[in-house]
Amino acid sequence: MKRGDVIMPYEQEHLLGWLGLSQIHAETNQRIEVALLEAHDLSLKEFYVLHFIMQTESKKLRLQQLQDKVGLSQSATSRLVLRMEAKNCGSLERDICQDDRRGIYTRITASGEAKYERALETFQAALRAELERSEVRAEMQRLTTLLLKE
Repeated sequence: MKRGDVIMPYEQEHLLGWLGLSQIHAETNQRIEVALLEAHDLSLKEFYVLHFIMQTESKKLRLQQLQDKVGLSQSATSRLVLRMEAKNCGSLERDICQDDRRGIYTRITASGEAKYERALETFQAALRAELERSEVRAEMQRLTTLLLKE
C-alpha cells in the first residue's frame, strides 16, 4: 500500500486486530509491573534485565547486549544498570572484560539472583492471573482469529 492509498476493509481489520492485541499487551505489562513494584520494588524493565542476565551461562552481559534485549537507548540502559548496581539495590555489579578493557559487562550478584527468583514467582502469578481472566482470553482469541483471517 502506497502513501495516500485508502485502507481496505481487510487491512483495516488487521490494523484493528493488531492494535487490540497491543492494548492487551500494554495493560498486562502494567498489571505485572504494579505487582513487581508492590512486592519487590522492581520495575518491569529491571526484572527483564535480571531475567536476560540469568539466562546466560556466565550470568553476565555486555551493556550493548543488554540494551538490545531490553529495548532501551544506550543512556537509558546505563542509567538503569547504575541504579541496579547502587548499594541500596546491589542486584548487579560491573565487570571489566579481561580481553578488551573497553568492554564493560554487568554481572548479577547473589542478592540479584535471589531477588530475581522471588520476582519471577510474582511475574508468573500476575501474568497467569491476567491471562486467566475470561474477557482477556475471549478478546485475545477474537483478535488472533481476526489477524489470521485471510
